[in-house]
Amino acid sequence: MPRTGARGGPRTRARILAVANRLFLERGYEAVTVAEIARAAEVSSVTVFHHFPRKEDLFMDRAADAADLLRSAVRDRRPGVDALASLRETSFRLLDTRHPLSGLAERSVPFLRTVAGSPALIARARGIGSELQATLAGELEHDPDFAGEPALLAAFFVAGYTVVLVETARRLLAGEPAGTVQASHGEGLERLFTALRDGVAAGS
Repeated sequence: MPRTGARGGPRTRARILAVANRLFLERGYEAVTVAEIARAAEVSSVTVFHHFPRKEDLFMDRAADAADLLRSAVRDRRPGVDALASLRETSFRLLDTRHPLSGLAERSVPFLRTVAGSPALIARARGIGSELQATLAGELEHDPDFAGEPALLAAFFVAGYTVVLVETARRLLAGEPAGTVQASHGEGLERLFTALRDGVAAGS
């Protein structure tokens, strides 16, 4: 029976997330209901929504991690390193470690295939992009050492990173070798940061 009396903490959240991801990958996002996830995780639907306000957040749960990375890139950069250089370092660190946010993690292909097959997840991904753009713009606006245009740099960075990520996903889903795609991802990042440095970040 579902444990309806308590909403639980991190372990409950992790169990719900693991169950949801397993069901989504097995059956597709649209075919799985929150009620089914709750039953399989032995919690109530109320508990699921306490931890994950949207159904989409059960699958796309790294938005908060991405926001934290953007904040850290601006706030915690080393002395003498400007914001754009710090964003570049962060992006290449994700690439080099094949972090899930690079789209290059070992389990990225089934994740990307599930997202590509769901209009709701695609829409949520776009919404997350807008949220991350606002987060980065806000950080840059309050950074006394940033002399560029916060909204412009945030918009171009998030849009550009999305272009690189979508191309990475397309090539992985087409069956290209991971090493080849990883190299192409790096080349895309180089082009992105060259364009940003030359176009919108002068003086930052």
